[in-house]
Amino acid sequence: MEELNEADMLSFSPLMRSFTFNAFMVSGFTPISPGSKLDFFIHRPNGMKGYMMNLTLKGKGIIHHANGEFHCQEDEMLLFPPGVIHHYGRAKESIAWDHLWIYFIPRPYWSDWLRWDHKQGDIGRMRLPDHAHSQQMIQLFKEVISSNAVGASLPEAMAMNALERIILKAFQLQPASNRHNRDPRIQTVCDYIIEHLPEDTRIEELASMTFLSTSRLTHIFRKEMGTTIYGWREQLRVSRACDLLRYTQLNVTQVARAVGYEDPLYFSRVFSQHNQLSPRDYRKKFEQAPLF
Repeated sequence: MEELNEADMLSFSPLMRSFTFNAFMVSGFTPISPGSKLDFFIHRPNGMKGYMMNLTLKGKGIIHHANGEFHCQEDEMLLFPPGVIHHYGRAKESIAWDHLWIYFIPRPYWSDWLRWDHKQGDIGRMRLPDHAHSQQMIQLFKEVISSNAVGASLPEAMAMNALERIILKAFQLQPASNRHNRDPRIQTVCDYIIEHLPEDTRIEELASMTFLSTSRLTHIFRKEMGTTIYGWREQLRVSRACDLLRYTQLNVTQVARAVGYEDPLYFSRVFSQHNQLSPRDYRKKFEQAPLF
């Protein structure tokens, strides 16, 4: 991706455009200096439905939480989980707080990777270890922001890919002693389901590739993932359907078949159970999303 300079980044700032958070991903750049248009505190007492990830480029921010407050500085990343209070702004003594941010609804299989070891008030904190890691992370944030702004299906997919790399790299930087290690047999099953999502893969097939009985596989999978194999696959299919409805022109029948449902009526029932909206109403919701 072509490198974005400071002037380019301003086009992804709240100074230059409005944002809606009624989407799977929203991203931008917020430059704050004393007395500037953006020099005010964000306050969302109930947090947000999705996650917010933040990377400080310059200066210092102050983050308030239920039990106190802390400062974030250059090369520090923050992760606000759903429902956690958002109350932050430029630290009074700082000449700036320039930061990159991404709001996103995670894919179901990202859940393990969004567990950070160091938290304050349920807000994840991580200091990037060196200049090389900082530059790599900044470049990935910029890739998400610029691709996400295009609004076409391929750039949106590229933005999601870059976001997944950010999440993975952040997870890799968590202390290995505290990291949740998934059973490799379950990871094999998850990877296969993801790669063959539209296919009607049977549990017997999955059991044979892990050299487990079907009962043993289903027991271990539920213990590791907190749901059944078919339940987890259904979550993935619905998540993928949401992307297709949001970013492509495929009709509902085509979307249903693309994620593994031959019966569009059954697909609509499943989709509605997960989203409290029919596929058509879900698409309309994003087409008519108000500006934030």
